[in-house]
Amino acid sequence: MARLSEQCECFAYGLSGSGSDWVTVKFMTVADQKELPDTLERVKFSCLSWTHDDRGVFYNCYPRQEGKADGTETTTNLNQKLFYHVIGTSQSEDILVAEFPDHPKWHSSATVSDDGRYVLLSITEGCEPVNRLWYCDLQQLSGGITGILPWVKLVDNFEAQYSYVTNEGSAFTFRTNLLAPRYRLINIDLQSPDPSLWTTLIPEHEKDVLGFVACVNYSFLLVNYLHDVKDVLQLHQLRTGEFLRTLPLAVGTVVGVSSRKKHADFFYQFNSFTTPGIIYHCDLTSETPEPTVFRQVEVKGFDPSDYQTVQVFFPSKDGTKIPMFIVHKKGIKLDGSHPVLLYGYGGFNHSQQPSYNVAYLIFVRHLGGVLAVANIRGGGEYGETWHKGGSLGNKQNCFDDFQCGAEYLIREGYTSSSKLTIRGASNGGLLVAACVNQRPELFGCGIAKVGVMDMLKFHKFTIGHAWTTDYGCSDNEEEFHWLIKYSPLHNLPLSSSPAPPYPAMLLLTGDHDDRVVPLHSLKYTATLQHCVGRRPGQRQPLLIRIDTKSGHGAGKPTAKAIQEEAHIFSFIAETLGLSWRD
Repeated sequence: MARLSEQCECFAYGLSGSGSDWVTVKFMTVADQKELPDTLERVKFSCLSWTHDDRGVFYNCYPRQEGKADGTETTTNLNQKLFYHVIGTSQSEDILVAEFPDHPKWHSSATVSDDGRYVLLSITEGCEPVNRLWYCDLQQLSGGITGILPWVKLVDNFEAQYSYVTNEGSAFTFRTNLLAPRYRLINIDLQSPDPSLWTTLIPEHEKDVLGFVACVNYSFLLVNYLHDVKDVLQLHQLRTGEFLRTLPLAVGTVVGVSSRKKHADFFYQFNSFTTPGIIYHCDLTSETPEPTVFRQVEVKGFDPSDYQTVQVFFPSKDGTKIPMFIVHKKGIKLDGSHPVLLYGYGGFNHSQQPSYNVAYLIFVRHLGGVLAVANIRGGGEYGETWHKGGSLGNKQNCFDDFQCGAEYLIREGYTSSSKLTIRGASNGGLLVAACVNQRPELFGCGIAKVGVMDMLKFHKFTIGHAWTTDYGCSDNEEEFHWLIKYSPLHNLPLSSSPAPPYPAMLLLTGDHDDRVVPLHSLKYTATLQHCVGRRPGQRQPLLIRIDTKSGHGAGKPTAKAIQEEAHIFSFIAETLGLSWRD
């Protein structure tokens, strides 16, 4: 997390120790890179939003708790609060501006409007894409920010998501999924806030998902759509929403945008399975604005033209068409001989778009592999309908989709079961373990990183309570019956059962993972080795890799990331009998 102040005088940035979600926020001056003494502790899942006078920043933190708070604890995270920190003061003097003592599971995020006049408060309870939306007019605070702000509750329910885009005075533009599972843009005037007066600026697309939207050069909107899991960039008029043009973009993903309403130009970064990274620059003051390459990453010895990326749509168990990207060297024969790495996630409205991954390309280039990424339900690839189709009571759809993707790769001649590896992390680790439990004969190897394995108790540890919006909760009888059917820990076969042998399994966790705490992987591995490893017919290894001074994955040092991938692909190569190719 990092944020430059509005006047570009100060830079706030977060540091995480040993990969934990706990963050310490530090500050430095921009002109001379001098570190300031200001330090903010106990920060987690926080916003960073500067007031436009550069006087201070809004941020979130948790109250102190008993015991450790270094990422090795399992204590539930509750009662997050919103503070305002004034530069040059100690954290003990920070001003509490919002708290929710009657709702300990609520999280909040503050955003200061483009004109600096308003601060908007987005409140969530869980991971569902819905939020309450409050605001405060900072100009009405005659004495400045001195305590709990007089919040005006513009939307005070959890029925839809509202994300701030920009405003002209009291007229605000929001991206929302209200009556629009693929999202739309709406205008709300704070002077006339009744929902009957809200207007649509850009309607919901009939198929594509409206992604990020940014205001540039005061009068334009940079609009992103997700079209069959591939990014599209467009320019629209802010005043009317009128479509102006589509910006040229190859098949891939826009992974970052740098723009401000007051600036006439913007930058965006693009990558794909075979494109390491290109930063484009576009100046809207030109009569015919065209993006130009500002920076481009080039990898020595790597020629993207040697590889082919195709997108296929395969039928799932219920007939739903599931998209999947397949990447391989050009000219391969579909004779079932190739090792395949099938990756999936399928949860929390997250879309798995094309991205550049060195380790995956090494697998393709030097181990003769094929990479497949299945865009299964539960993600956000086609909006909220797609997400809900793989969550709560529909979670089995995720596993069916993934297994049908594996069957497609075998049927079409890419690979065979003995050469097929499935991989996923976090919710994707759950995916891998559940699929191996259900269809062990379908796979040759399973890689489950920091997976959610105990679906009956996940909500009791750290931030796990927020995931009940996607999974359900075992405290509820109906939802218990959803969860017990696929919970990886609770669906391992007995050692005396006639179930087929398991593929090679490698689980990975970090001792400072306070997102999906290590006990998930530890309990699953112990039970796996006890129930499956003792059976006479089990020949493949069932291992766990426990990294020290490591968390859920974000911010991992390069050396650690390289070592981890080397271990993973060495495991795959050894268990599947693969040889290195120059």
